Parts: sequence; structure tokens; C-alpha cells
Amino acid sequence: MSLEKVLHDGKQEMLSEAVESVRRARLQGYEKAGPDLLRQRLGVLLDLVINAVLERNLTPIITHANTVATERFEAGVDLSEVQTAFNVLEEAIWLRILKKLPPAKQAEALGLVGTVLGTAKDALARQYVSMATRTHTPSLNLKALFLGSDTF
Repeated sequence: MSLEKVLHDGKQEMLSEAVESVRRARLQGYEKAGPDLLRQRLGVLLDLVINAVLERNLTPIITHANTVATERFEAGVDLSEVQTAFNVLEEAIWLRILKKLPPAKQAEALGLVGTVLGTAKDALARQYVSMATRTHTPSLNLKALFLGSDTF
């Protein structure tokens, strides 16, 4: 079985798993959006991930990550919530790959997905932090990202 087939055939399953994971995480910003909008947003992200992996083109997902960062920042959604949404989608994709691809093909597939989502999460964080440094915002709590840093 090919990576393309695994991703396309498992799209609805991966999307459902990601939606359920976000709902279990009880992310305030995403609870406000509601389940239909959450599913739509994660579906768009999943489509972009699949296309980036298959086309080896990161430009559309980077553009999307920048847009998401701007929209969520302006809506007052915490960066950690947005990163969590990206992370649960990545986990759903990884689980599907590990379940459906033979071991010899897993490393490359996981590497491709990790590269795509790692790049997207990096762009998301850079855009969000860039906006946060221009204005005072209570939604950016860097101390929480660096627990234990007060011991230095």
C-alpha cells in the first residue's frame, strides 16, 4: 500500500480522530467555534498536509499557518490551543501510517508528515509571536512554555 492511498483512504478516520482529540482537550477557543467549524478547519488543514506530502510543496500550508495565526491571535485564542489542534492532527496521521503502512515505508512517511507539520507549526508560532510582540496580549504565556526556567 502506498502513502498516498493510506492518506486518501483514511482521510475521514483521521479527521474524526483529530476532532475527537481536540474536543477531549477542551480547548476554550475551539469549544466556542463549535464542532462543525472545528471539523471544517481540521479538514482544511488535513487536505493541506496531504497535498504538501504528495506534492512536496510547503508553500500552501505555510500560507495557511500564517493566516490561522493571524485569525486566532485576533480572536484571542491562545497559541498553545492552536498548536494542540495541529498536534492532534499529526498524531492521527501518524497512527494511521503506523497501522497501514509496512514497517519499511513508515520512516519516510513519518518523516514527510513531520516535516510538513513541523514547518507549519513553526510558521504558525513565528507569526503569532510576531503579532504578540507588537501588542500586549494576555493570550501569550511564554513562561508556561519554559517550566523550570526560573531555576537558572
